[in-house]
Amino acid sequence: MYWYNTIKETFVTTSVLLLLSGSYACNKPEIKETGAELKYFDLKGYFKQQADQLKQANPEVNKSVAHNGTTEAKKVHITAWSQELNLFAESDINKPAWRSSYAVKSNADSIIYTALSPELKTRQVIIRKNGANVTEIAIFNSAHNFLYNTTERLVYMPGKYYSIDKNQKVKVMGANDYRIKGNF
Repeated sequence: MYWYNTIKETFVTTSVLLLLSGSYACNKPEIKETGAELKYFDLKGYFKQQADQLKQANPEVNKSVAHNGTTEAKKVHITAWSQELNLFAESDINKPAWRSSYAVKSNADSIIYTALSPELKTRQVIIRKNGANVTEIAIFNSAHNFLYNTTERLVYMPGKYYSIDKNQKVKVMGANDYRIKGNF
């Protein structure tokens, strides 16, 4: 449990630094969606729906958390699914300013969105489907500025598992690797 508290403290400290430095990295104001038709897959809506379904089903999850190679695992019932899946929902690419910012490649069983500009945090979103059903979502995020570098690999397979792999390199504080995996 000691390392869990250490992760939490490190994450809070890193988050504060990232929030403070975020204003330097942003060069485009966020424009809120005002009922306009979505151009890309609705990640925010999809993960809200998944969070609602999981909250109602209340499945037991085999969850493991790793920080710099130290791992702890336990079976839990997660009560705040919208918070647990928040990084997935935050990777939504349906902002009006980004309507032409992603290349779209689709075939019978997948859609791949790839960022056209290096400034965009969400670099790639891969949606795999079986007919109309989503079978997997993989998201690759990357953010860099003069204080930190962060990369994230998020994978969600409905009814099977979700995983979050995050690597942060913060000047002065060093590097941190995080991995969270929940098996349903």
